[in-house]
Amino acid sequence: MRLLFWLSVLVFIGGPLAMAAAVMLCFQDRPLVHRAAEFTPEHIERAMRVLVRNDPRKMKSGTLRTLSIGGEELDLAANYLANRFGNGSARIVLQPGGLTLAASVEVPRSPFGRFVNVDAAVRETSGLPAFEHLSIGRLPVPGWLADMVLTRAFEGLNRTEEYQVAADAIRNVSIADGSLRVVYEWREDLPDRLRKVLLPPADSERLRIYQERLVQIAGNAATPRKLSLADLLVPLMQLASERSAAGDAQAESRAAIVVVAFYVNGKGLSAIVPGAKGWPRPAPRQVTLNGREDFPQHFSISAALAANAGAPLSDAIGLYKEVEDSRGGSGFSFNDIAADRAGTVFGELAARPGDGARALQQRVAAGLKEPDMMPDAADLPEFMPEADFKRRFGGIGAPAYNKMMLEIERRIAACALYRF
Repeated sequence: MRLLFWLSVLVFIGGPLAMAAAVMLCFQDRPLVHRAAEFTPEHIERAMRVLVRNDPRKMKSGTLRTLSIGGEELDLAANYLANRFGNGSARIVLQPGGLTLAASVEVPRSPFGRFVNVDAAVRETSGLPAFEHLSIGRLPVPGWLADMVLTRAFEGLNRTEEYQVAADAIRNVSIADGSLRVVYEWREDLPDRLRKVLLPPADSERLRIYQERLVQIAGNAATPRKLSLADLLVPLMQLASERSAAGDAQAESRAAIVVVAFYVNGKGLSAIVPGAKGWPRPAPRQVTLNGREDFPQHFSISAALAANAGAPLSDAIGLYKEVEDSRGGSGFSFNDIAADRAGTVFGELAARPGDGARALQQRVAAGLKEPDMMPDAADLPEFMPEADFKRRFGGIGAPAYNKMMLEIERRIAACALYRF
């Protein structure tokens, strides 16, 4: 009887205590990895080369292609995802036949610690990857347990549409020569399937609603042929504010901004929403900002990127575009950068958590003038070929360049819309 008693004590008291202790060990006061999510024009350039090599317009259905992702790019993507969705950081290092991963995620309001840290190493096998070691905080996880959890996770993913799309296309994944290599089979239906997976029905419906409002605005006889981007944003953000009262303010702002960006840049939403081919198209209007037609394009694209993908990526893409222009296009222009940065700040504020998104909606809905959203940039240098840009400013990151960027930031910070 005594033995039964003590066994009962162990089961009903010792078990929960052991579980509580294990949970406590998962939390720590300091991050294992602390890195900013940073992108450079060189990162964007390499990504563009990958996209060009895998351009679907040049592929035939049934063709096998190999996508090679370098270790630096994989590490950059992992850190970006951790920063974007977990308010944390990550580091991946590729090794022959495997990889190591270190990641930290900040946890709000935990009595045990501010961070959950993960330290892992996995190796390739003929099936799923296998863990060589895994630690969560100060808690070591046995390999067999980690492998079992990974197997269960893949079994769960196997029931999702996202996994099915990937499983139907991907033939092999391997690590060699410092790169992650993905062999996939291109199919004609893959773009539409990906768009459906990446854009849930609720988001597609939001875009349709804002597209319909834009059609009304552009088709109104009182709407001038030439109008300011500010006048276009006000009614759409008014709609976003109304819908946010009982909905997701960030999602509403993102939808409004994306619709504006596609309209201003003369693109149809069918590029991201397969069903949009049958939607009404808004009448064309000349949209300007600070008297220029290119500024709304810079502003709206950067705002859409920042609202959906984050400011670091938005900034890097805008800067990459200017570098490319300096090599044979219209030239490097700091006033374009000012429009990019103003749009990025707008997009960041539109996607802020909590009441941040609603605050921006209400400000815009109450009335917006161009100086509120975009500073005067007429005096900033523009149309500089690469040689001229480097001669005058020393290139990206040089003191003269940084000084100009600080001036742009100062002007944007002075705009009424961004003074929260």
